[in-house]
Amino acid sequence: MTTRADDEQDGPQDAPRTTQDARALARSAGRHSGRRCLALCLLSTAATGAGLALPAALGRALDLLLAHAPATRWVLYCAALVLLLALLDAAGTVLTRTVDARTTAWLRRRLAGHVLAVGPRAADRFGSGDLVARLVGNAAQAGTAPAARAATLAATAGPLGGVVALAVIDPWLAAVFLAGAPVLFLLLRAVAQDTSSCAARYQRAQGRIAAALTEAVGGHRTIRAAGTAAKETARILRPLPELSRAGHLMWRVQGRAAARAVAVAPLLQLGVVAVAGVLLTRHRLTVGEVLAASRYAVLATGVGVLVGQVASLARARAATGRLAEVLAEPAPAHGTRPLPDGPGRLELRGVTVRRGGRTVLDGVDLVVPGGTTLAVVGRSGTGKSLLAALAGRLADPDEGEVLLDGVPLPHLPHDDLRRAIAYAFERPALLGGTVEDAIGLALSSPSPARVRRAARAAHADDFVRRLPDGYATLCSDAPRSGGESQRLGLARAFAHAGRLLILDDALSSLDTVTESRVTDALLSGGTSNTRLLVAHRAATAARADAVAWLDGGRVRAVGPHARLWRDVEYRAVFGEAEHRAVDREGVGS
Repeated sequence: MTTRADDEQDGPQDAPRTTQDARALARSAGRHSGRRCLALCLLSTAATGAGLALPAALGRALDLLLAHAPATRWVLYCAALVLLLALLDAAGTVLTRTVDARTTAWLRRRLAGHVLAVGPRAADRFGSGDLVARLVGNAAQAGTAPAARAATLAATAGPLGGVVALAVIDPWLAAVFLAGAPVLFLLLRAVAQDTSSCAARYQRAQGRIAAALTEAVGGHRTIRAAGTAAKETARILRPLPELSRAGHLMWRVQGRAAARAVAVAPLLQLGVVAVAGVLLTRHRLTVGEVLAASRYAVLATGVGVLVGQVASLARARAATGRLAEVLAEPAPAHGTRPLPDGPGRLELRGVTVRRGGRTVLDGVDLVVPGGTTLAVVGRSGTGKSLLAALAGRLADPDEGEVLLDGVPLPHLPHDDLRRAIAYAFERPALLGGTVEDAIGLALSSPSPARVRRAARAAHADDFVRRLPDGYATLCSDAPRSGGESQRLGLARAFAHAGRLLILDDALSSLDTVTESRVTDALLSGGTSNTRLLVAHRAATAARADAVAWLDGGRVRAVGPHARLWRDVEYRAVFGEAEHRAVDREGVGS
């Protein structure tokens, strides 16, 4: 699978758009936590103000003590400022963590909702593992940006306030410091640029590892059977050297910045203190003012704090860019044309679909009359599952159109489309708290009777009743085989009872007896009007009203199974498929 995670970087024409999308997303995230960020900025600014007031208060108290004058009031001022700083720091820490958590949750909700709206195309483009890496890791990094920006404003106010305070004490002190300020500015600018580049490479390598790992986990049985675990491990970890290089480079960038800051900052501080000492000998400054000047020099050279903030913002910006890439993928638009009454007639007209530069389906024309059952058969890779996805608009064709009862699927409202079409998959995702919730998922008015009726039709009722709490058993606590999971997925589709039922390899893990019983229920006419089955067994195809034989991306023939069976190449399709079915039966029924 080729994904965006495999690319080293976006093309030149995509970079400006990605940058603009990332900035827009960052602004939206900032607005989401706007009030809290404002409060955090005010807290940080107040802490900075208290920190700037403390050296002056200390200097004044010292001068009074040296002059043997009453200094109790100023000592109390100093104590109050220290206490205030501690309280503001604690409140700022709590608020920062709150803003980070809320922003991360908002980004994850937005990204997850958009991925679900885009559908399988998102996984095709980015890879499932890379999407998970972006949703989990990158969203957490991007979520720190609003709080980091608010804190950066205060972190910038500290050095600026220190310079102003030095100028108030004596202009020469500020002049000495400003002579070395350009070096600090260039240092911060280099840190921001280098860290952003390193972080982007690091995150891309993380995404490739996650994508490869997800693919391997999905095929772990095949890997174990083939004895290729070592080879797969090497494939998954292939980006590890690049990850290591990017990580080490990122730390080297920050290390060099810290080392330069350590070299430059003390020199500026010593320069300020030296000039203050000279001014003291000339009686232009008091001892307390020298103390205050030394503290303000430390505040003015607070590059260490700024370096950390700038590096954090650079990592957050790179992570936001990766989220923006996913959000830039357009979700399918839905129309407003109502679905008329009808038997569920499905029609594909000139449908062409390309994936990864290859034409998978090429000019497919197919009609499934309402109330009938069509089995779709073909060798592996001929596009059977893709055709099933197109039939229910889980994917859109590059050319041509798909119609339900005469209405193109993109013209239908989202809710009408999903009410009309029910799906069952080879590996159903059982969502919901309990087994009953999983079967009744998305039903407008789920009822126990409807759920149990659907479970009986899917021959799932018996094993569900044997679970510790029956239908009230949590899905996470319900031990089940692959075949039992498929039956729960079938029950969910039967409960939906739309006018079109699509089974994408949804019987593959059932034993032959159970498959025959489920097929009887499926063809009884009590589940939905029209049925589209991706079939691998000849017995299943034989029970359908007609068979569509896919070969080379085209519909090679449509007709009754008995007639197509006379073709030796058609029989060979089931020879290959039956072997796959036997392998799956080992998963459990």
